[in-house]
Amino acid sequence: MSCQANRKKLIQQAEVMSLSEKHLKYLLQDDRRIEKFSLNGGGMFFDFSRQRVDSQTMKLLFELAEARQLKEQFRLMVKGEIVNTTEKRAALHTACRDFSNAMPEIKNVRDQIRDFSQKVHSGEIKGSTGKRFKHIVVIGIGGSYLGTEFVSEALYAYSDKGMDIRYLANVDIHNFGKIASQIDPEQTIWIVVSKSYTTAETSANTNLAYEFMKQKGLDPAKHVVTVTSKGSPGDNPANPVLACFYMFDYIGGRYSVSSAVGGVPLSLLLGYDRFEKFLKGAEEMDNHALTALPDKNLPMIAALISVWNNNFLGYPAQAIIPYADPLCKLAPHVQQLYMESNGKSVSKDGEPLDVQTGVIIFGEPGTNAQHSFFQLAHQGRVFPIDFIGVIHPQYSQNKSDSVSNHQELWANLLSQPMALAIGKDDPNPAKAFGGNRPSSTIILEDLSPENVGRLLAFYEHRTVFEAFIWGINPFDQFGVELGKVLADKVRKEIAAKNKESDYLFDKTDAISRFYLETLFSTPPPAPPRNGEGSVAA
Repeated sequence: MSCQANRKKLIQQAEVMSLSEKHLKYLLQDDRRIEKFSLNGGGMFFDFSRQRVDSQTMKLLFELAEARQLKEQFRLMVKGEIVNTTEKRAALHTACRDFSNAMPEIKNVRDQIRDFSQKVHSGEIKGSTGKRFKHIVVIGIGGSYLGTEFVSEALYAYSDKGMDIRYLANVDIHNFGKIASQIDPEQTIWIVVSKSYTTAETSANTNLAYEFMKQKGLDPAKHVVTVTSKGSPGDNPANPVLACFYMFDYIGGRYSVSSAVGGVPLSLLLGYDRFEKFLKGAEEMDNHALTALPDKNLPMIAALISVWNNNFLGYPAQAIIPYADPLCKLAPHVQQLYMESNGKSVSKDGEPLDVQTGVIIFGEPGTNAQHSFFQLAHQGRVFPIDFIGVIHPQYSQNKSDSVSNHQELWANLLSQPMALAIGKDDPNPAKAFGGNRPSSTIILEDLSPENVGRLLAFYEHRTVFEAFIWGINPFDQFGVELGKVLADKVRKEIAAKNKESDYLFDKTDAISRFYLETLFSTPPPAPPRNGEGSVAA
């Protein structure tokens, strides 16, 4: 079946699924519903029984997968073909966790990470005053930290190496000031993550960190590690550092947590062995996505349902609600991974699209989310939700006759998607729930490094499969460039004003001039009383 014929049938099927008899409260009366619409694969359980689909819908979606050659496109990506067509690059993030056929340069970096982290943990590598490292500060923005932050939060229960971690991403001085007040500079290792080593925010924060260390009488060369591309300004013998780890053009930032981007800080925090277990969990999901047939392929099915919800049922947003607090940074990571990958308006060939690609991703851990935006979820605008549950928590709780905290969490995890699906009639309209609100449920056995790796890879592959359905390039991000260009012009105006106090901003537009004059009319704030938040302290 052609893509166009399949699309017409899916449009017709969406009309069928809008009939009253196709309300989820009726579909869920089938006792075999969960058996028919759930799967185990790649080390995860995926339940889509409360999505607005039936057997005919799934048949048409699998025909879409075949028409778009999703398995073949994924195979070509993993093989190393040029799938990032606009930048003429491969997209080989899966190679970072391929242990059966490891690329030599990736294996070398992994070996380097293992050796470096072990030397830091043993005390062989120390700071410039001879103290062992205790604090890790990652300097990087976007994909240079979001995935790592997700994993470090998810696995913090395993951080037994005597180190903590912080992220200096925002160029806002408040981000730096807070971190500076919480660390012992003599025991801090700074990891600068930037492929080009020219990102404005990262460069500004790196300069701030260097200035801070020098003012504390420390040698930055004994406290700084770089993760960057070979030959970049961060890989310069004239500016020595503790160690430099390479990242490669064929690994995009938002797909890079499996590379040295995540490997260096996570191995310091958790130990290299746990980082490798995380990689092997991701590898298992990679192999599942590559080999499983479409009707057994978890990330592919999730992608097909997401496209169904977006382009045929008209839902413009999707929430991710993990009922596990360690997954608190999953939604921010997937937000960037997905929205930067799939927020496109042209095909990979540059042709305008006639469908909306991507949806708005947001989320918050349950049960917090229930007391935040679930009023809208139940009685306002409809948005599909991924619920995520964990059978065995990372921390134990004493048994009692009452319900434990973890069991209370599961009571909510079970009730919320069902309430959204079936709704409730009430003579008082304010107390009526329309129901028919779709969701999926993902279940993990526990939050081990392997399972966090599986979850990361699931969302990566789901994102890529959706892009393949739409025929877009999920590996470029030109949408962020225009703002950077305009910021550079404003930056030059600010620099001119810093040099000449009577500079008039006469090269800017009237609106920008108003805000620049407002900026320079405000007196600087008084420094913190303890001085620790100030670079000059």
